[in-house]
Amino acid sequence: MTDIVGGCLCGRVRYRGSAEPLFTANCHCKHCQKTTGTSFSIVLGLPRDSLVLEGGPLTTYRDTGESGMAVQRKFCGTCGSPVLSEVEAAPTLVFLKGGTLDDTSQLQPQMDIWCDHAQPWLPAGEGRTRVARNPDLG
Repeated sequence: MTDIVGGCLCGRVRYRGSAEPLFTANCHCKHCQKTTGTSFSIVLGLPRDSLVLEGGPLTTYRDTGESGMAVQRKFCGTCGSPVLSEVEAAPTLVFLKGGTLDDTSQLQPQMDIWCDHAQPWLPAGEGRTRVARNPDLG
């Protein structure tokens, strides 16, 4: 994946970037389950300065991660689409919601994270690394 282009459901918020994702993961944490309304969220870890937002400003919900540090969950204030998260514990990264990409056919998650919160009825992904909680973002 070289071109990252997408936006929210209503089109008010758009983004673009050209950095290769550092990782793509299925996040099974309870917060992602709540924000997506399903069993996990596909996230792309990108260098924070590689993504350019266009259009309307994002609305922010300030959450707290397991570390006790802030998680800024950003979404379109018009249609409610979750677009990205900024995590204080990983200040150089932005976590882009994979479902907001214009072309989701290129998504290939390499890992499943927060697996100890995964729904028991969801089959484990073959060939992907499974991490109990957060991966090492070192």
